[in-house]
Amino acid sequence: MARKSSPESGLPLDLPPAPTDRFEKRARRNGARRIAGVDEAGRGPLAGPVVVAAVLFEGRVPKGLDDSKKLTPSERDRLYDLILERGLVSVVVASRARVDRMNILRASLWGMCRAVAGLPVRPDHVLVDGNMLPPGLSCAAEAIVGGDARSVSIAAASIVAKVTRDRLMAQVGRAFPAYGFADHKGYSTAAHFAAIDSHGPCIHHRRSFAPIRSALGLEPVQDDLLALADAEALTETPADRPVRSAAA
Repeated sequence: MARKSSPESGLPLDLPPAPTDRFEKRARRNGARRIAGVDEAGRGPLAGPVVVAAVLFEGRVPKGLDDSKKLTPSERDRLYDLILERGLVSVVVASRARVDRMNILRASLWGMCRAVAGLPVRPDHVLVDGNMLPPGLSCAAEAIVGGDARSVSIAAASIVAKVTRDRLMAQVGRAFPAYGFADHKGYSTAAHFAAIDSHGPCIHHRRSFAPIRSALGLEPVQDDLLALADAEALTETPADRPVRSAAA
């Protein structure tokens, strides 16, 4: 556990440990040579796409990698450049329309599978953030709960996904300035709800999400049971227990 002194008291504070390469090392001990990390950004917002990234390091791993949510925008931007410089990276954008058509869970898992397939080399093992694996992966895989704070490969993927999505939402914000997308990135903030109340939803708002359907006067989507069935049909794993997909 990392320790740091409190500026107020001078006493040491316990901080969550930074991501390590222990999952990558374990995979290598089991025979894997190329290990990729996969993560997404944007499952929760009311607007915009879900962005998924896969990152595979074959050489030096940048120092300072962490869960993207723990980093400042400037830290994420700096690490984003280093990750693209030192790693193999694949990014997939699941559009707002796809999210509405497939539901948020299936769109995210679809993106994960596509991102792995888009890497310039085929990984031997994939580390996925969360408690389920996307179907259709062509190699062994492992789901890691809280993986963006535990695995350097997943942390790198979380940074790439987050930076990519934030930049996309900034572009959306320039096209639709009344909504403040550059500030809240489509998340459920008071300012975002106020903009929806004033202007109504725009084309980038997710019609399958309850607040947007309510704003449009639409009936609620009866998709919860379908999403639950999807989750039960997919591979689930408790924290720390590796689950491997069948190799193709």
